Amino acid sequence: MAESVPEVRTLSQAHAVLEAIRPALDAPSAEWLRYYLCSARVYAEVAEIDRGHHHEAMYWAGRERRKAEAIKRTGVHGGPGRVVQV
Repeated sequence: MAESVPEVRTLSQAHAVLEAIRPALDAPSAEWLRYYLCSARVYAEVAEIDRGHHHEAMYWAGRERRKAEAIKRTGVHGGPGRVVQV
């Protein structure tokens, strides 16, 4: 994962930048933890800038924070590459 995230001002920009730096599906849990902590911070900051998407950005910040907490608690990264049988 890249060490720095380019500056973003909108939720759409945040999604695009964070997608670009997302770790590979088979990356170590430590790399995913760093990514989720970074993305939670980015979304929380964007929520204060892109006021028209404040609540949505806060949702994403909380979601990424919960994913980081799950890795801290279990040491395991569970997705996003999971498959569901239909």
